Amino acid sequence: MTDPADLRPVTTEEWPAFSRAMMEVFGDEPVGDFTEKPPPVAELDRSLALWADDGRVAATAGIYSRQLTVPGAVVPCAGVTWVTVSPTHRRRGVLTAVMRRQLTELHEQGGEPLAGLWASEGGIYGRFGYAVATQRGNLRGRTRQMAFRPDVDLGTGTVAPVDADAYRDGAARVHEALRRWVPGNMERDERWWGRLLRDPVEHRHRASARRYLLHREADGEVTGYAAFHVRSRWTDDGAPDGTVVVEEVRARSTPAYAALWRYLLDLDLVRSVESGYAPDEDPLRHLLADPRALLARPLDGLWLRLVDVGRALAARRYPAPIDMVLEVRDRFCPWNDGRWWLRGHPAGAFCAPTDGDPDLVVDVEALAAAYLGGVSLGTLQAAGRVTEVSPGAVTQAATAFSWPVSPYCPDQF
Repeated sequence: MTDPADLRPVTTEEWPAFSRAMMEVFGDEPVGDFTEKPPPVAELDRSLALWADDGRVAATAGIYSRQLTVPGAVVPCAGVTWVTVSPTHRRRGVLTAVMRRQLTELHEQGGEPLAGLWASEGGIYGRFGYAVATQRGNLRGRTRQMAFRPDVDLGTGTVAPVDADAYRDGAARVHEALRRWVPGNMERDERWWGRLLRDPVEHRHRASARRYLLHREADGEVTGYAAFHVRSRWTDDGAPDGTVVVEEVRARSTPAYAALWRYLLDLDLVRSVESGYAPDEDPLRHLLADPRALLARPLDGLWLRLVDVGRALAARRYPAPIDMVLEVRDRFCPWNDGRWWLRGHPAGAFCAPTDGDPDLVVDVEALAAAYLGGVSLGTLQAAGRVTEVSPGAVTQAATAFSWPVSPYCPDQF
């Protein structure tokens, strides 16, 4: 078994070997200057590498320092990334060592109470206490079937194409106004906007360069934005059959949101729409005269891990009062394993260890799944992940852990 102590951060000089080892496992082609120097968002002091005897990098991992919106609050979150293990070092406990090193250091240093990641495979991270906390809708439909209801108000604003610089300025203001209200959203500083707007040809999948839209009110205020590609296609008999591939649509008002989508759905030569990273409960469906015109195949989005149960539960807010003892089962992080007294309400929360009798017994993965309000504790009870000890405890806890806004994470890392 690999010892977590065998892992160490990489230096700037070691980055080329580190990045090439990572891309080899992911099957990516080395392109651009990413292979030669760390990108602006990289935090090498939070990276980990395992070096093989022949000098190769046999495993990689990293953490981004992010800010995650949770119900009623914004909380520091360790964005786990770059996780790879070379085929030459599989089944030696390397991944377990990486996960243990990251989580133990976060706990011992009093770092972020939450960790999040995007999983390359769905069966990997559950055994380390991660669970799916947000879903992406993976939406698609035929645009000619997507007429709006007659009562949909498109407002008096205008939608217009803009270049990347204008988009970045306007979209950043809208995103900052919105992200604090939607669990799962993350901050985007200049480095993250720069990363988001990269548009290498090899990532376009035979589509156009990325295009940008801004929605402005009559007074010039930007109240919405959209980013998309167009994949041109023609049928055998010469008819247009293109697809608009929508990356993100956000707006501060319903008319602005509707106007942006109407623009996208009415593009010339386009007959279908795809949006892989839209929310699974996207309001678009409720704008349509025929809701069946929008098809969805939800997929996992952000996976979440409660690094420190007490701090994580105390950090969020609860729309209904809760006062109960949770017995948390956590095999991988023993400091979480035990009973926690949680008192919460809309204005704040308190959580601390206790020796009181439990009202609920829950495994840490189920608690992570419910943390942002995306999965009901009642659903998790039906799956055998929550055990009710005190009558009515599941109903009370499910109500308290819910949130009016569905969680959504548009930031893949």
